[in-house]
Amino acid sequence: MSQDTPEFLLERHPNPVTPAERERLLQDPGFGRIFTDHMATVRYSADRGWHDARIGARADLSLNPSTLVLHYAQEIFEGLKAYRLPDGSATLFRPEANARRFRNSAARLAMAELPEDLFVASVEQLVRLERDWIPSADGASLYLRPFMIATEVALGTKPSTDYLYAVIASPVGAYFKGGGSAVTIWVSDNYTRAAPGGTGAAKCGGNYAASLQAQAEGAREGCDQVVFLDAVERRWVEELGGMNVFFVFADGSLQTPPLTGTILPGITRDSLITLARDLGMTVREEPYSIDQWQADAQSGKLAEAFACGTAAVVTPIGQVKGRKHGFTIGSGGAGEVTLRLKAALQDIQRGRSDDKHGWLHKVA
Repeated sequence: MSQDTPEFLLERHPNPVTPAERERLLQDPGFGRIFTDHMATVRYSADRGWHDARIGARADLSLNPSTLVLHYAQEIFEGLKAYRLPDGSATLFRPEANARRFRNSAARLAMAELPEDLFVASVEQLVRLERDWIPSADGASLYLRPFMIATEVALGTKPSTDYLYAVIASPVGAYFKGGGSAVTIWVSDNYTRAAPGGTGAAKCGGNYAASLQAQAEGAREGCDQVVFLDAVERRWVEELGGMNVFFVFADGSLQTPPLTGTILPGITRDSLITLARDLGMTVREEPYSIDQWQADAQSGKLAEAFACGTAAVVTPIGQVKGRKHGFTIGSGGAGEVTLRLKAALQDIQRGRSDDKHGWLHKVA
């Protein structure tokens, strides 16, 4: 298979969802509950490299009980979205950035590195086939989940020689039930998400599995999400369970924790830093302690805070709770800067404003 111009063999689903049923499903897709008819797959083996690229019917995976991923967790994934533009066409947002991060995640977990052009081709060709699944409702999109697993059948702590890469697609609405309303987050002081030298900068399932106990703890306390502190001092704010975090000060400046290897380098995070600077805002990538967060919120020095990620886009944080902390940020709702940045990002993603950074990847 040529890596210069990747081509996928197309095998259409013999019994796809009818147009009428698809339209019914798209009325209220929720998040991650509905899936399209097809999926993309590519296989890797040590002797053949990447091969057998195809798009076919979405189907169950069959795995031997000794498949390495089930025992040693060589697994990575990505998340990106396809949007419907005003003229009815479809676009992806910064898929090249996802491809680069996917390759970096693979390298960290000693997995075969998928060529970036093959990643982009897989999502582009799947969206082209499934474009009727892109919801037209405001705020809705087609969420794409590329992932890769180790498929060698063996036992032994070593990198796999074989891998399966796949992409599935899901029409989605808002990530949080409240839509654009502010969320309440729980400060985890019992659990950490990642440690220096670990896999914090990789998008792998283990990082998310490590966050679930803290997420459940937060849910029991009536919170929507959890925020993790650093693993060394248990002092510095790092990120939420699946989102980066920003702080907006009364002087109009923004701050976000720096990428030191324990935080996922979010593509939405990077886009918002660029857009904020475009709008003349000062953005600092500096450490911020949980105690300082509370003090600044209580004094009024901190005006807003928000979380961001592909799934949640930009979500205002209204309250923070914990065993040692409890405070409201600003009015407890969405702040002006938060809403302005969210609108700026979504206007580009949906083709309503000029894409001067070349972030949109049109699907022919």
